[in-house]
Amino acid sequence: MKTTRIATIDVFRAITMFLMLFVNDIPGVKQIPHWLLHAEMNEDMLGFSDIIFPCFLFVMGMSVPFALLKRQEKGESLLGTSKHILERTIALIVMGLFTVNLGSYDGEATGLPYAWYNILLVISFFLTWNLYPKAEGVRNYVFKAMKWSGVLLMIGLFLLFEGKNGAVFAPKWWGILGLIGWTYLVTTIVFLIVRTRLVWMTGAWLLFLALTVLSHNGMLNLSALPSDMTHHALGVSGAFASVLLIHWGNKEKPFKFVGTMMGLGVAMLVLFFLAHPHWIISKIQATPTWLFVCNAISFFMVGLLYFLTDVKNKAGWFSFIKPAGTVTLTCYIIPYAWYAVQRLIGFHYPDFLCAGVPGLCRSLVFSLVIVWIAGWLMKIHVRLKI
Repeated sequence: MKTTRIATIDVFRAITMFLMLFVNDIPGVKQIPHWLLHAEMNEDMLGFSDIIFPCFLFVMGMSVPFALLKRQEKGESLLGTSKHILERTIALIVMGLFTVNLGSYDGEATGLPYAWYNILLVISFFLTWNLYPKAEGVRNYVFKAMKWSGVLLMIGLFLLFEGKNGAVFAPKWWGILGLIGWTYLVTTIVFLIVRTRLVWMTGAWLLFLALTVLSHNGMLNLSALPSDMTHHALGVSGAFASVLLIHWGNKEKPFKFVGTMMGLGVAMLVLFFLAHPHWIISKIQATPTWLFVCNAISFFMVGLLYFLTDVKNKAGWFSFIKPAGTVTLTCYIIPYAWYAVQRLIGFHYPDFLCAGVPGLCRSLVFSLVIVWIAGWLMKIHVRLKI
């Protein structure tokens, strides 16, 4: 089969990225409902902010089968595909490590203020991983020089790094991008093994759900693996949904696939209620209950979005956030530069925009502006692409 672009995936990714920008901005807003925020480590609660990251891992997993099949259709060898996967994984982990260590950076010790360190880091990311236009001659050498200057700048920032209270540059919890990188690696390996064989993919999905449960009830020690099995299970769940879409997706007769997504969502809710007496709902602990309820939400969303976008051709409803689904990494990185500039120039929002409903509206507008900026940057060939 020839792979085509699936509107469901682009729209789902756009929604999750837009909401990720929103939930990353609202912690600075006062007097807002507790349920909008992340739950504390030992708090048995699913905050709205706790839903976004797992949905992103799920939709990232959904994109894996189509991306790898497309590379196969172009005639790329397994070695070439493996090289691409490794490069992408390393890029995500490197960016994740830098962003997670920013919180402990000590500008006074290094002499380079935090805001400038942050801005230079964002510049190094864009120079290194920008999708430069195809060029020949002098322009080609200029683009290569820009790319390598980004790499050198990043190395320099790593060597300069000093953390507060003696903190060193370390993985810690890998950062959001690092966790995405590890899940991407595991999900791609799984798909390269099982391909589009539905029985095999179903078995792999059930295996990862089981491994999550076994690792969290103490029967299996997987602590040596990077990230958590729960994150990998979310990515594999997304890949499973895409393999089902490849086999059962039919725009003229959509109800087999849509019904399957709804049925899987219900099954995940049943597992959630069965698991809840044993584990609290916790994003930080990455508990099985968090996996099951977030998987349920993701399966429901895929079924709904497939019907709306691929069957009813209503993808245009989401066009105002379209760049969040196509230049997703750019959207995620831009706020780091904005927050640094805001700190550098001493900019503060008016008090009435820092609390309650006005503050939430401010964060929504901020998220929308970031998405639009990313879309504009793409038009002038500034786009992070790994």
